[in-house]
Amino acid sequence: MKQIIVDLLAKATKLKKEEIEKIIEIPPNSEMGDYAFPCYILSKELRKNPAEIAMELAREINKNKKSLKEISRVECKGPYLNFFIDKKMLAKQILAKATVSEFGSAKEKQKILVEHTSVNPNASPHVGRTRNSIIGDSIVRILKFRGNNIETHYYVNDVSKQIAMLALVFKPKDTFNSMLNNYISISKKLEKNPSLEKQIFQLLERFENKDKKTVDLFRKIVGICVQGQKQLFEELGIKFDKFDYESEYVGSFSKELLKKFEKTGKLFEDKEGRLVLNQSNTPVARKMKAPYFVLARSNGTGLYGLRDIAYTLDKMKKGKNIIVLGEDQKLYFEQIKEALKLLNSPYPEVVHYSFVLLQTDSGARKMSTRRGELVLLEEFLKESVKKAQEEIKKRKTKGDAKKIAIAAIKYAMLRNDNDKNIIFSWENSLNFEGDSGPYLQYSYARASSIIRKAEKSKLKSKSKSYDIPELTSQEINLIKKISEFPQTVEKAEKQLNPSIIANYSFQLSQSFNEFYHSCKVLGEDCEEFRIKLVNAFRTTIKNSLYLLGIEVMEEM
Repeated sequence: MKQIIVDLLAKATKLKKEEIEKIIEIPPNSEMGDYAFPCYILSKELRKNPAEIAMELAREINKNKKSLKEISRVECKGPYLNFFIDKKMLAKQILAKATVSEFGSAKEKQKILVEHTSVNPNASPHVGRTRNSIIGDSIVRILKFRGNNIETHYYVNDVSKQIAMLALVFKPKDTFNSMLNNYISISKKLEKNPSLEKQIFQLLERFENKDKKTVDLFRKIVGICVQGQKQLFEELGIKFDKFDYESEYVGSFSKELLKKFEKTGKLFEDKEGRLVLNQSNTPVARKMKAPYFVLARSNGTGLYGLRDIAYTLDKMKKGKNIIVLGEDQKLYFEQIKEALKLLNSPYPEVVHYSFVLLQTDSGARKMSTRRGELVLLEEFLKESVKKAQEEIKKRKTKGDAKKIAIAAIKYAMLRNDNDKNIIFSWENSLNFEGDSGPYLQYSYARASSIIRKAEKSKLKSKSKSYDIPELTSQEINLIKKISEFPQTVEKAEKQLNPSIIANYSFQLSQSFNEFYHSCKVLGEDCEEFRIKLVNAFRTTIKNSLYLLGIEVMEEM
């Protein structure tokens, strides 16, 4: 319905639809209409009073009666143009669409590569970095739901100082679970004995020179870590199509790339003999005060940034690229982007996210693998399942504790905008009555219970025709909220922002629960209509939760 109004206004005002969508409002109460358009935006250009513009627009739009079949009336109130929707027609249209499982999906058919997670293969991932995976997976789901052809990539940093550090202390019996303690141990030794740094870089040089013993050792360590990380993410329902290894871009790839940069006249050798890219006349230098980007060591071996550029160039050949990165990598990504622009290459669209903070006695702080100050995802998930079991027992309800725990974690990670920090609270995240994942699951289960009772009592009619009754305010609010789903998904896709879906899911569940408490479904004259409305809610909330990576349950 909103889109119909936007189209009408675009035709009447000559404004772009995007401009109208940004300023169109929902009035504070239904007596003022379902949507309102403030005419201030046209006042300066037309040199007229906004109230006068609203009157003229109302007259013009009301002339076109054919376009108003979904709209009962258009009124002006001061500087606002108010639209009143034909609620029965809206209900009929939405119930026909929203009971189909594909409701809200689209067919865009665009090839997109999404790279996310890509944590260092040196230990079990911690909760702070897991937000990358949860945001990335939700973006993948949204893009797929919109009909795009998605390929999910995980970039494995297997030519890193971290792997070389682990190689110094690796023992044949080491497992994935022992890697973290090994890494913390060698990090502390390195702080006390900086001379170890030389051994680490010697190992890296031997790896890049393809020394078989070193290569085999690195690959064994990386293989153990990647397999362990993969299994953990699969427990969260997060999967990857391809694992790309940094080592594939060592050697000839890096050398060829350095030659290309040399031809631009922007590559120079600094006093230490390193190869450096001059970015002094670029936005990254002006905004972030970073005029130089070091690409290779004095011995000629390429650094991570050089290999990352080679990897990105390779990815960009295959289609549109999206990458999810922590906010601490904003400068680094800008340097990569400017380097790609220098080569006349397109660059990925980036989604930056803020971190999950660890609450300590001295306040909230970012987690650190090196310092050992972190909460491991594996431990965090186990603790969440345990607390979910306690909550189920306390409430004397049903439900899969693991699904509830994962819903609690994912929703907590997604409900805020990507660029907002999160301090995780189990009490809030596992609250069945609050703004939480379990609350959304419980709303779906509650709707499922109604449908089961209807089917058991043979109350559910097989007829496709039904009358729309005089609608209550709760029914109207629920229908309107369901009708917003396709547009909400489209907005989340454009902004690559899962929090739009998360917040919509909460509002939708609130509308349903208000309807549930106010409107009896079974045994009423309008029973058939209300059953269809409950089913429309079930389809919509199920699709919405799928986009967040949250599984529904029929009983809770």
